[in-house]
Amino acid sequence: MQNNLSQPQPLLLKMLGEIEDYAILFLDQHGCVGSWNKGAEKIKGYTAEDMVGMDFRLFYTEEARVNKIPDQLLEEAIQNGKAQHRGWRVKKDGELFWAHVTITTVYDEDNQVIGFSKFTRDLTDKLNAEKALKEYARVLEFRNKELEQFVYIASHDLQEPLLTVKNFVGLLKKEYGELFDENGTLYLNYIAESAEKMKHLIKGLLDYARLGTHEPKELVDCNDLMVGLQSEFSNEIETHGVEIVYDNLPRVPAYELALKQLFQHLFSNAVKFRKKEEVLKIQVTAHYEDCHWFFQFRDNGIGIEEKYKNKIFLIFQRLNSQEDYVGHGIGLSHCKKIVELHGGEICVKSALNEGSTFCFSLKNDR
Repeated sequence: MQNNLSQPQPLLLKMLGEIEDYAILFLDQHGCVGSWNKGAEKIKGYTAEDMVGMDFRLFYTEEARVNKIPDQLLEEAIQNGKAQHRGWRVKKDGELFWAHVTITTVYDEDNQVIGFSKFTRDLTDKLNAEKALKEYARVLEFRNKELEQFVYIASHDLQEPLLTVKNFVGLLKKEYGELFDENGTLYLNYIAESAEKMKHLIKGLLDYARLGTHEPKELVDCNDLMVGLQSEFSNEIETHGVEIVYDNLPRVPAYELALKQLFQHLFSNAVKFRKKEEVLKIQVTAHYEDCHWFFQFRDNGIGIEEKYKNKIFLIFQRLNSQEDYVGHGIGLSHCKKIVELHGGEICVKSALNEGSTFCFSLKNDR
């Protein structure tokens, strides 16, 4: 078929011909190809020799041709000056790709339609990424529902038998205590202590699962958190003579309850692992950089060996015996999850007997 399209100026045509990210071609008023650039060859697989003079409808699927999608696009371009469409197109080897197409009408000096410019972009990778993201969101929603079911089970079905064990141990001690010898009493105490420990572990797991759920973000004044912290831990501060230093901490967009728990856990951790022979000193500082608030929570406690620095943030991981330091290995895992909920990261800088500095960031998304 004769190509009636007036060609663009040679320099412009050469520039467009070198573009590889977009298929750029010119069509005559009947839809026949008048020019072909490197992007068209890269995306569609045809060479200029293959396509110049050929009908652009060749790129469309059989279904699209039956439904006259190509003709509708040309007609829309004539009516409105431009037409856009997303859909499957066909490469030379028969492979389909997801395309975004813009067809613009070209006029002569008398405002008569002489052809069309056609820009095509291959969005297959983007489409696949969107599908993968939707699938990930679907799986995540499914897992969240599973987690909610687990929380229900943990809060009812697991705690109920523990309460029963604890109650029956109490009844045995009360009604049959005199019949037990020393070993029998010891065994009952072990059972009661284990049930109590399990209760705390379940509560910690529940608290961990519920972090950040059903709570909107709001601006939280970290100075107010520190004031509340000193009031809450007033007995520990008086008993151990704790010195706390902080000044001009920021207001940050956060889940208030979760952020409060973060500060509580770090303070409690410093108190628990203080040096018995020294006054505990805690210093909290913050600075802003690259859309994040960076905090440092520094103490002069017993410190942490290098080999344990990553282990401490895993749930139920303990570095010290229960006899030396009471706890269940939950607090710092809570800290890690809270920080990650706020788009940040947490780490610790420490050396044995030289204190610890917990460094964490909070994304400033307002």
